[in-house]
Order: sequence, then structure tokens, then C-alpha cells
Amino acid sequence: MRKDYKTIREVVGPLMLVEKVEGVKYDELVEIQQANGELRSGKVLVIDGDKALVQLFETSQGLKISDAKARFLGHGIRLGVSPAMLGRVFDGMGRPKDGGADIIPDEYRDINGEPLNPAARDYPAEFIQTGVSAIDGLNTLVRGQKLPVFSGSGLPHAQLAAQIARQAKVRGTGEGFAVVFAAVGITFEEANYFMNDFNRTGALERSVMFINLANDPAVERIATPRMAITAAEYLAYELGMHVLVIITDITNYADSLREISAARKEVPGRRGYPGYLYTDLATLYERAGRIKGKKGSITQIPILSMPEDDKTHPIPDLTFYITEGQIILSRELYRKGITPPIDVLPSLSRLKDKGIGKEKTREDHADTMNQLFAAYARGKEAKELATILGDAALSKVDKLYAKFADQFEKEYVSQGYETNRTIEDTLDLGWRLLGILPKTELKRIREEYIEKYYVPAKTDDTEGE
Repeated sequence: MRKDYKTIREVVGPLMLVEKVEGVKYDELVEIQQANGELRSGKVLVIDGDKALVQLFETSQGLKISDAKARFLGHGIRLGVSPAMLGRVFDGMGRPKDGGADIIPDEYRDINGEPLNPAARDYPAEFIQTGVSAIDGLNTLVRGQKLPVFSGSGLPHAQLAAQIARQAKVRGTGEGFAVVFAAVGITFEEANYFMNDFNRTGALERSVMFINLANDPAVERIATPRMAITAAEYLAYELGMHVLVIITDITNYADSLREISAARKEVPGRRGYPGYLYTDLATLYERAGRIKGKKGSITQIPILSMPEDDKTHPIPDLTFYITEGQIILSRELYRKGITPPIDVLPSLSRLKDKGIGKEKTREDHADTMNQLFAAYARGKEAKELATILGDAALSKVDKLYAKFADQFEKEYVSQGYETNRTIEDTLDLGWRLLGILPKTELKRIREEYIEKYYVPAKTDDTEGE
């Protein structure tokens, strides 16, 4: 039987101290009832003997501790899951936000998930088509992978996230595909953009949205990504769906973690973030993947805006370690008007080799990808040289490489946020651009593929052959 405790001693900001408690556990949910019947909730942060420190989800303003009582519920934060979640919008705590009826859950799940036996994990191997050439062609997303997007303040990661959520699909299977979208600590304007975009394009029908706004409590922000991943686990492993989880913005999540850590007076680590930031992020990212014997899969695209565009900042730095690559957005490309401004050279998908090739994408994919990377890198070098020494210092071939780099950015990388390219479109476009270069320069592509796909571009007299 649950006890009501009238031994609330102190409230400081979002923290509340309850004394003389028995049998209380860490992370347990707490209900605080006032004399007028108003209910507030929180969770246990620290237990010290018979004292429990509770973090409130709502503000502590107007809370009268003299006549309030605390009830410990005996379980952590849970999410009620059901197939009816698809097409719905929830707040950061899993309450409906779209004006619809409450979900009648099939079951309640702890949002921290259950440990997964590493031996039960299956290797990511199937290709996911996002419709974005810079990802599909060069930094391929594979089913079960975790591939973050590293952005910066003011860069269009919201548009890219909405585009991937709209367009992503597993090719060649008739299996169900769903998107779980978690917005963490975003502005009302941004939340409105996502909801309108999903409604406009019909993407909401196969999506579950969790929206936590910037003015919501910090502790709710900690729960939101876990809510999303818990919903994804249910859709993937119980309903056999392929689920893409997009979380934006991980930086807001880490800042909330820092805020709560400071409230608990913990010793800070790098730049004030708690020492367990790595472990905490790992508990989110590691819930992606596939399980042997189960049809479904969870693929994660966490989005984080790097403070001051600094890759060495703790949040991107620790994310580098845990995830399987990264897609980096470039401020320089953004200024040039490239949309989306994906910088393909420092971007990486560590599992791309597993998801491309014959019967997955196309037999020439690996070769063309390597050649495009090499040609673009050399083209950028040629352009830098031309900036210093002038165009006259470049050889005919170097001029072609410089032209290739420009065309590559304008046509291949820059496709806008509404264009949905199939992998065949992306590969054909790659070959068309490689046609700018002489056949002798295609040193990374097998001869049989050159014979099959290579068509030299028409050039004017000034450019040579």
C-alpha cells in the first residue's frame, strides 16, 4: 500500500526534500497533492537514509509545503504504447498534444528501456533511402545504424530533419516504415514548422511526434528522447516495423543534463557538463540497432548544433565516439546558398560499405562514391591554388577538376528540401558529373563500369578535352 508523506521539509527551485521515507528507489515517480486537490509530479533524484530529494517536473511556484503531501508511486516514468500512436503528436512526457483523445495503451513501458544482450544484436546491412544525394550516394545510411547530423546555430538542420522524415524509406520491401520524431527544447516557431510540414506532406500518418518546448522544465527534456526511443522499440520489436528515430537537438538535452547536475551540486566535468555525459548519451544512442530473429529495426539520426561550430566541444566529441559516423553541415556552403549545406569530405558513414552494392543499391555505387570523393577533394585543392596563384597557374586537368568541384556542389549536394532523388537518380547524376573529367582520370572505377556508364561531357574549346 502506498503511503502519503506529509514530511516535506524544503523546496528550493525545482528541488524538494521529503523526510522519513521508507522503501523509496532512485528515479521513482512522485505525486505531490496540495490541499485544493492540485497534483504535481516529480521524480527521485537522490536518496540519503530516510531523506529523498525530488526533482519537480513543473514549477514549484505556489506550492505550499505545510499542507502538501507526497506519494511515491513505486515505478519510474512509463510510456503507454499502442499501434494508435502512429499519426499522433505528444508533449515531452507522452501526453497528447494534438487535441485528440488519450491513447488506450496495450502496455506500459519503462522509458529507460531494457538491457539488450550484445550477442542478440544483428549487423546493420540494408540500405535506407533518404532521397538526399549527399547522404545516399556518399555517406549511406544503413538500417539499424546511428548516424548523427552535426550542425551549428542558425544552420538549416530543421529543414534537413523534416526532409529526411518525409522521404526516408526502406527499398524493395513491403514492410512497414515509421518515423519517430523527438523535438527537444525547441522554440514554438520551430515546433510549428515541423507540425505544419508533417501535416502538409502527409508524413504525419506514419509518424509519432514528441515535442518538448524550450519553456518546458529541464527534467521533461531529459525524458523526451527516451519517450521517443521507447515508442520506437515498441513499433520495431513488437509490430515488426522499420523505425527511423530523429532527435533534435541533442545540445538542448545535454544542457538540461548540466542544469540538473548543477542543481544536485555534482562536481562538473569538461565545460561544466557532468562527468557521466558520455554514459548518458550512450544510453540513448545504443538503443538503435537490429535484433536477431526480429523483423523490425531502429535507425537513429540525432541532430546536434555544435556550440560555436566547435567539433571538440564535449557534446559532438562524445557523440563521435559512440555513433557510427557523422553528417556535417558547413557554414561556408550555407553562405554559398547550397541546400542542404552538407560538407561531404569530413562527413562519414562507417557502415556504408555494408548497405551498398549489387542488389542493395547498384553494382557501381562503391566505385563511383570513391571517385566522387577523390575528384571533389582535388577540385577544392585546385580552386584554393587558383585563389592564390590565379587561373593561369592551373593545368588543363586542374581546371576541369575545379569546374567539377563547382558543378558537384551546385548539382549534387544542392538539391533543395523538396527534391526526393532515388538512388538511381543520385548515381546517374554522379556519372554525369564525372563526365567533366577525362576517362584517364577515373582511376578508382573498374573498367567494366566505365564502359557501361561513362559519357564524356560536352566541353567548349577553352576547356580542352
